[in-house]
Amino acid sequence: VQLAESGGGLVQAGGSLRLSCAASRRIYSAGWFRQAPGKEREFVAAISWSGFTTDYSDSVQGRFAISRESVDYVVYLQMNSLKSEDTAVYYCAAGGRPSRDPRQYDYWGQGTQVTVSS
Repeated sequence: VQLAESGGGLVQAGGSLRLSCAASRRIYSAGWFRQAPGKEREFVAAISWSGFTTDYSDSVQGRFAISRESVDYVVYLQMNSLKSEDTAVYYCAAGGRPSRDPRQYDYWGQGTQVTVSS
């Protein structure tokens, strides 16, 4: 499976961005992770392909929303009320079940930079 993220960019604090992750074929779950300079990769959100199961980190709960378009195999991350601490490279991942553990994902995209200016 190949994953391609898009939608990153520069935005002011309080603004919004929507990230997209296009998969080359059907996947069973997807997750978004992020990595800021000098920090470890951290879980952001995950979704089952049915859409019935979603999970969010405490730091983005209520601000971010993960969804998927099953027909085109695309996963979205809608990010609202962005803060400077959301600045990071965001990675899309695909695996068997939604998980907060990055080791549970078999496929990863190249990442897309999100920069939030204060």
